[in-house]
Amino acid sequence: MTAPARPDAAHLELFRRHGTSTVSDALDLLGAGDTGLPGLRRISGGGTVAGPGFTLRYVSVEAGTPGPAGEFADDVPAGAVVVVANEGRTHCTVWGDILTAAALRGGVAGTVVDGVCRDVAAIAASGYPLWSLGTYMKSGKHRVRLAAVQEPVTVRGVRIAPGDIVVGDDAGCLTVPAALAGRTAEQVVRVAGAEDAIRADLAAGLPLAEARARHGYNRLGLVPR
Repeated sequence: MTAPARPDAAHLELFRRHGTSTVSDALDLLGAGDTGLPGLRRISGGGTVAGPGFTLRYVSVEAGTPGPAGEFADDVPAGAVVVVANEGRTHCTVWGDILTAAALRGGVAGTVVDGVCRDVAAIAASGYPLWSLGTYMKSGKHRVRLAAVQEPVTVRGVRIAPGDIVVGDDAGCLTVPAALAGRTAEQVVRVAGAEDAIRADLAAGLPLAEARARHGYNRLGLVPR
């Protein structure tokens, strides 16, 4: 399989600086559809993460069928965000402290799990950025198995291809399709500029409605149909 192209470092830095809210508004302006990943919450780490997705897909195994842990950790490039498509399963985990240690050693930017994680205290103590639906202690070994690596997956109803940019902060996670990264970055600058101008007007004493009208804020909120 051909490795996906690395995203522009300037785009990643822009997304980190402005966070998911501004990136989400920029995607709305492009009519990109809903690329947010609802239900995922930050479990550990701080700040905003942005990096190309490294995708994994897990499937269930029948009772008594071997389902070894996937040995993928050493293949994740530095700066990537691991995207674990576990179909929202909450009865077993697919991420814990050992995978976290491997990710930290490899310079991985963070992990997003459509499911649950365990070893939360140890992961939180490490400062590693992690988002999931919640926590649970049961291992995924012999309950699920790794079925695909670096193939398109579906997470919270959103298709994510390898190399699509994943952005996460305290508000949650979203994905920027790789093909839209440049145009999204342009709109991030536009949205952030309008919001900065509105804040300056508010600090100068202008009413909110007037400040928003001056900078076309409500037009920025229109989502193409």
